[in-house]
Amino acid sequence: MLKPVKPVLKAVGKWSALSIKFLGHDHLIYKMFIVCGYGGLCNPNGLAWELDNGTLWTVVNGRDGIGSDLVPDYLASVTDGSFFGWPYSYFGRHWDERVQPQRPYLIAKASAPDYALGSHTGSLGLVFTKNTIWPAHFNNGVFIGQHGSWNREPRSGYRVIFVPFKNGKPFGMTLDVLTGFFSADGEAFGRPVGDILDKQSALLVADDVGNTIWRVTATSSSKQSN
Repeated sequence: MLKPVKPVLKAVGKWSALSIKFLGHDHLIYKMFIVCGYGGLCNPNGLAWELDNGTLWTVVNGRDGIGSDLVPDYLASVTDGSFFGWPYSYFGRHWDERVQPQRPYLIAKASAPDYALGSHTGSLGLVFTKNTIWPAHFNNGVFIGQHGSWNREPRSGYRVIFVPFKNGKPFGMTLDVLTGFFSADGEAFGRPVGDILDKQSALLVADDVGNTIWRVTATSSSKQSN
């Protein structure tokens, strides 16, 4: 008989919740619960814990069908009782009139996301960092892989970005980390997916079109001096 050992958080797209999967000793999943405390997320993808205060963050892909510039993908902190509007509203309390019947009482309590990442960027994986190996402006923040748009003109995403953090919150403009994934005529050479940091604090990026794992490091001249 399988017994639960520990919970694992997993993003569940379109059903607007995070799930807890209890894994048995042989790693078979035998039971899933939907946590209604984290709701209204259209397409949550990567999950990570912020390093200063241990808050859970996710990147969310916004809904389609409203145009090339709506709805922004976003980075959001999720706490117990969070609600972000799906399916009734987007990016806080902006009503989506296509959804009927509406639920005004839910829209009234919808939280605005912490940080917009651009529309249809396909933001997926994220990893927080806090070290002195990278240049100073990468000291504290989160790397995010953007898989790229499939229904936007001009294209968006197709890059890895860095969002600086201060006091546990996004602070300042995004910084490009890895770019050049499509040609001038729109051919995709690669599409970033997940990203992690290795033991030397190099950034590893999975690319599911180029079938490649990219390893990104700071040059010697750009590293911080102690």
